[in-house]
Amino acid sequence: MRYEGYGPGGAAVMIDCLSADRGRLEVAVRRAFLEHGGRLGAGGSVSYLFKCVGVMCYPPGTEAAELTRLALEAGAEEVVSNADTSLEVITDPLEFAAIRSLLTSRDFAPATAEVTWRAAIALELAGEPAEQMLNLLGALEGLDEVCDVYSNADIAAA
Repeated sequence: MRYEGYGPGGAAVMIDCLSADRGRLEVAVRRAFLEHGGRLGAGGSVSYLFKCVGVMCYPPGTEAAELTRLALEAGAEEVVSNADTSLEVITDPLEFAAIRSLLTSRDFAPATAEVTWRAAIALELAGEPAEQMLNLLGALEGLDEVCDVYSNADIAAA
């Protein structure tokens, strides 16, 4: 099951769950939203803001030029360099396994790799809305039936 809603500050939240008791789970998800300044939305209310992608993460110090060349030649959509010089290779989910295999065979085994949902546009939060959002995300992730929680909230480190 997938639930969608809005957190504090209007941040989009998408939750994937697995449960035999849909009614009980929906009550728990709705309660988490209400207790932390958010609101549960209808199906499709925020999912259009997310895109399914493959993500491979590489630590700072990885040879950026060579990884970028190999990844793009293999069909990756983009290679993102982060402020800490870590790198992320973004792929189409259908090409993820093949690109990961090729990069690994060329001595570029990722530190982490997964197919996930990423927000198309991030929403920066600070102050009280950011704190409330962190509490909401923690409450949702704390529910036993919740498999994954996705959000477009960009919360700067204080």
